[in-house]
Amino acid sequence: VQLQASGGGLVQAGGSLRLSCAASGRSFVSNVMGWFRQAPGKEREFVAGINYSGGSTNYADSVKGRFTCSRDNAKNTVYLEMNSLTPGDTAVYYCAARRRSFAIATTPGMYDVWGQGTQVTVSS
Repeated sequence: VQLQASGGGLVQAGGSLRLSCAASGRSFVSNVMGWFRQAPGKEREFVAGINYSGGSTNYADSVKGRFTCSRDNAKNTVYLEMNSLTPGDTAVYYCAARRRSFAIATTPGMYDVWGQGTQVTVSS
């Protein structure tokens, strides 16, 4: 599977963005998908994850109640809806696929395939 993330941009604090991650390959529907972010000088951190069916999600505490992860397996796409954005959300956002497991993982090393990242900048 190959991943292509898009939807990043510049937004004011309190605004919203919707990230998309389009996957190629027939194995997408069996992959756990995750969103991670990395700010300058910081380690890559887990943001959200979703299981293969979309019936189970997991979120970092810092984004709970503000971000929503969903997927459309018919379109081979996973989404990250981000609301009430703050400058602290500024980072490069990456989508990732985890194969050979049905569990949502929060550690980057548990994911096998990564997209190229999309920049999200939130101004105050």
